[in-house]
Amino acid sequence: MRKLVSSGSHLEEPIGFSRACRINNYIAVAGTAPIENGKTVFAGDFYQQTKYCLELSLNAIEEAGGSIDDVLRTRIMLTDISQWEGAAKAHGEIFSQQRPACTFVEVKGFIDHEWLVETEMDAVMSEP
Repeated sequence: MRKLVSSGSHLEEPIGFSRACRINNYIAVAGTAPIENGKTVFAGDFYQQTKYCLELSLNAIEEAGGSIDDVLRTRIMLTDISQWEGAAKAHGEIFSQQRPACTFVEVKGFIDHEWLVETEMDAVMSEP
């Protein structure tokens, strides 16, 4: 079984990607930026951008048939690693019970300079 979840981005088809892809009981969520209606949200705020990205990713997992309890790994990419505590606070507020494997990394930048954060998420459902 293969199911694709769209973000609605006009770039999905020409680039060849989906917000999330589910194959059997595995769900992978692509890099998720802090965008709403084509605009960056929470400019300058690592905490709010992280929380927003994680919520978008969880919505994609739910649309693919999974839940927060199925999340096994998250990746938090930051343009300034010294701001990790704000991003970690957002992650902890969402995942304090599930505690998935998590990695924080610093990156040089993203497509849009206002994006301070991108997240990725993987989930495995107990039943396909």
